[in-house]
Order: sequence, then C-alpha cells, then structure tokens
Amino acid sequence: MTPCSEFIMASPSSGLTARRGAGSKLKSTKLLEVLHALEEEESGRSKEVFIAPPDNAAGDFTDEDSGDEDGRQGAHLPGTVLHASVVPEDSSTGEEDDDLQLQPATKRWKAVEEPQRVWTKRDIQPDFSSWTASDPHMEDLKSQELSPVGLFELFFDEGTINFIVNESNRYAWQKNVNLGLTAQELKCVLGILILSGYISYPRRRMFWETSPDSHHHLVADAIRRDRFELIFSYLHFADNNKLDESDRFAKVRPLIVRMNCNFQKHAPLEECYSFGESMCEYFGHRGSKQLPVGKALRLGYKIWCGTTSRGYLVWFEPSQGTLFTKPDRGLDLGGSMVVKFVDALQERGCLPYHIFFDKVFTSVKLMSILRKKGVKATGTVCEYRTEQCPLKDPKELKKMKRGSFDYKVDEREEIIVCRWHDSSVVSICSNAVGIEPVGLASHHSGAAKTRTQVHQPSLVRLYQEKVGGVGRMDQNIAKYKVKIRGMKWYSSFIGYVIDAAINNAWQLHRICCHDAQVDLLAFRRYVACVYLESNADTSSQGRRSRRLETESRFDMIGHWIIHQDKRTRCALCHSQTNTRCEKCQKGVHAKCFREYHIR
Repeated sequence: MTPCSEFIMASPSSGLTARRGAGSKLKSTKLLEVLHALEEEESGRSKEVFIAPPDNAAGDFTDEDSGDEDGRQGAHLPGTVLHASVVPEDSSTGEEDDDLQLQPATKRWKAVEEPQRVWTKRDIQPDFSSWTASDPHMEDLKSQELSPVGLFELFFDEGTINFIVNESNRYAWQKNVNLGLTAQELKCVLGILILSGYISYPRRRMFWETSPDSHHHLVADAIRRDRFELIFSYLHFADNNKLDESDRFAKVRPLIVRMNCNFQKHAPLEECYSFGESMCEYFGHRGSKQLPVGKALRLGYKIWCGTTSRGYLVWFEPSQGTLFTKPDRGLDLGGSMVVKFVDALQERGCLPYHIFFDKVFTSVKLMSILRKKGVKATGTVCEYRTEQCPLKDPKELKKMKRGSFDYKVDEREEIIVCRWHDSSVVSICSNAVGIEPVGLASHHSGAAKTRTQVHQPSLVRLYQEKVGGVGRMDQNIAKYKVKIRGMKWYSSFIGYVIDAAINNAWQLHRICCHDAQVDLLAFRRYVACVYLESNADTSSQGRRSRRLETESRFDMIGHWIIHQDKRTRCALCHSQTNTRCEKCQKGVHAKCFREYHIR
C-alpha cells in the first residue's frame, strides 16, 4: 500500500472515508494499517482523519464515549474504529481523487441512461435573471445597533437557552439527579466555554485553583467549580426517549435544527455562496492505539457547510458516513448535500443564487439539476465527471504557454467546461459564467523571478474570488476555538456550534457596525466577560462583588451602551436615564458614559 492519503474518515462500526493520493490502492485495509503507514510516511503534508459516530449512537453508553482534556496528548481511537475496513465507495470510476467509504453492503442501483450530450466550441449563453434582491432584515439589524452580546443571542436566543435547560434537567432527572439548572447558570457555562477559546489551561480545574499562577477570578467568582462540573456533565440536547435510531447525530439533532434555523433567519441575503467541507476535531481516548504526537494528523467529524463569501455559516450538516443520495438524482453524497443547501437557501425565496464549490462536489449532472432549480453554480471538476466533454488532453495543454485554455458548451443545457493552464492544469464547470471577457492575471514566474501576465477566462477569475467562504470560516473558528471538552462523544461538536455562532455574530457586527468595529478576539472577549459578570452567582459572593465591580469598570474592555425599557438612576450624575452599560449593568447617560469608566 502506498501511504498517500490526504483525508481519511472513520466510524466505530461502519465508516472510514479517505480521499486518496496518487497511486494508493486500498482494498479491505484496516484503519490500524493506514495509521501505521501514516506514521512511517516522510511527507510533510497534513492528514485529516474524519470520524463518524457509531451506528448505535442513540444508545445510553455513547453519553460517555469520548475523552476529557486532562493530562492527555494526541488522541485515542476506539478499537472498533481501528479494525474497520476501508473499501472504495464507488470503484467504478477508477479515479485517483475518488473518495473511499466503509459502508455496509448495499444494493447497487442501475444507472439511468440519459441522452448523450452534444458539446460545441462556443461561449455559454445563460438565461438567468440578474440579481436585484434587497435585504430588509439586514437593514433592520443595522437600525437596532445591537451589541456583541445582542448579536450572539440572535443564535443562542431565549428559546434555545430554555430548550437546553429543560433537556439537561430532564436528562439529569432520568439519571436520578436533581440538577436544577437555570438559564443564568447555563449562560455562565457558555461564558466559560467561550473564554476557553483564548485563555486555556492544561486542566480546566485550574481556573478555580487559588495558586497565583493559574487562578482566574472572573471564572471563579461567576460559578463554583463543582457546580460547573455537574452542569457540564449533564448538558443534553434531546429527549433520550424520542431518539431516531437511524440518525447517528440524534442526540444533537434538535440543536442542529434550531441553529440552522437561526443561522438562516439572520444570514445576509447575498448572491454568492460557498459550499465545502469543514472539520470538528475528535478527542476520543478509547482503544489501545494512540496517534503520534507531533505528526500533522488530525481527527474529527466532517461537517458539510454552506457559507457566504465572507465566511458566515448559513447551513451545516454533519456527515454520517452512511447517507446515500436518492437513485433518481444520479448524484453522489457531496452533490446531494449541495442540493440540500440550495433547498435551504430557497426557503427565503427562489432567487438566482450563485453557488461555488470544488471538485469534491462538481459534476455536469449537478450543474444540470441546479440550473433547473434556477440556481447558478461554478466549480472545479474532475475529468471523469465531465460526461466525456472532448477537451484538449491535460498533458498536451501543459506543453502550451501559461494562460492557454480550451472549452466546450453543452448545446442542450448551456453548461460550459473549461480547461485552463496556469501553474497546473485545472478544469472548471459552470452553468452561468462563460469565457468572456477574458482578462489578464498576474503570476509569479519562479525561474525568471518576475511577474508575468497570463490570460484568464471570466469563470476562472470569478471562481477564485468567491470560493473561499468555508475556508475563511474555518480560519476564524480555528483561531480561538473552545478548548474545554467533556466525556460525551459530541462535546467537541457542541464547541464547534458555539464557535460558529460567535463567528456569525462577528460577521453581522462587521456589516452592521461600520463606525465601532472590533476584531474577532475583542468581540469574543466582550461576550465572555458580559456572560460571566452579568450572570454570576451573587448569593455567595460577599466581599468579592466590590472588587469585581471596580476591576471591570475601569478595564476599558467591552463596555457597550444599550437601551433599557425601565428608567434608572445614572451611576454618575444620579438623574434618570433609559440607557445603561451592558457589561457593568449600571444605568448611565451617553454623555456620562466615558467619564464613568475613567474616573
């Protein structure tokens, strides 16, 4: 076996997927063998192992199927994953970049024969309407001038908080524990999880230690350590008596539905969106095999994501490894996820959206389906998915000068396939953008150490500009992601959802607040500080309250003036006011705001 895998996906009893590199031959290979090969490989390329929950993820035992962060390096895998077999998902293609999928034996559906396409050398003539939609909801958000906490609570709204409180209390009651969780305490827990993204310790209990090198008074004064541990261990997101056994993510499905609803409700209405794969890291420790420390190898759940071009997450769905597309569509798993994302977008109206994705998803068949839905699409494409489009051979095109290209259009459905030579040869397919106008792109020539101008078709230029939305979201999440994780297999997924909500709230902040923008770290700090200070347990604080008020009042971090319905006394001039500082929770006039925080 040639160990050239770039991406691998594994499931405890039925899922291991790998995207193969050149020359790899994986037939009935065990995951343990793949990991041994990766350890011995000299290549410096990073590897990602995708994990899917077990088939019986709805069982009670899976509530404690992952590892906590205390004293462990790297990650461990269950033995059922290590001995899972790797088989091609669709070996009929014979392509090097194809996906591999460990699946139960399934009946092969006969491919529906379709009329052969007629390809012609001309430019595309799309018949889509132009984008004229406005976004009244975003204008309404701008007029409200919401603070960072207000933007975050568009997603973790009162309904979502109360839902988590009720399900967690129900789950504790089923375990004969009287948890008595309140919304105030849950916000404290969320605040600590958000704070762990930029302040973390090897052990989370160090937040409460009295040692001067680790004690964090903001956390320690907000909630007691044992109370946090109890709440965190019983966090739950579904009724165990009503779980769908066919859904591996049944224990978090209600949260996924709620978050998708909120993300879509407040998403910026734009023409261009990106679709791709993201990864939520996995930290399980069952089994005897530990991955090597220092190797560029990550484990995690694969998440299908649809985002705006700037990185706002509009729709997401965790991959389960056994989800098959309907045979009448004739699409693979990736293509079917694109269609689901488009269906979610069209709930806001059947508008001429433009979706960008890479070769994992693109096929001429998918372009045809999206065209019939009135949706534009552009993406890089593998040669075997072009339905025998007669373009110049990549080897021949590579001998020509940089900027050379060849293209053909399907006469029946106006779908174009273009093959362009730059530093390498790339094929792009679109149902909406053509060759013209051909522009010039500046590229660095390594041999001559100069920059040269090469011809660039219009669809290539637009693809390069708009496709990076999922990557931008991943980059934002990776900067300050939640570091605290628990024993449940889905605890890291919950951290991913919180990070995605913070990212989305920050994206809205960038759109709505042109005059007082803050960066992602300052935004996250503000939300964490307000949640911990305004929801702290005051019943046993005693003399700590005066110190907290004094320190936070003058720290010059995250103070925001907001409107309040009930008039109170200004903390500075003592006259009536209908505004207050959201962090200090003190009434203060706009004219007194600055002076109050520096006196």
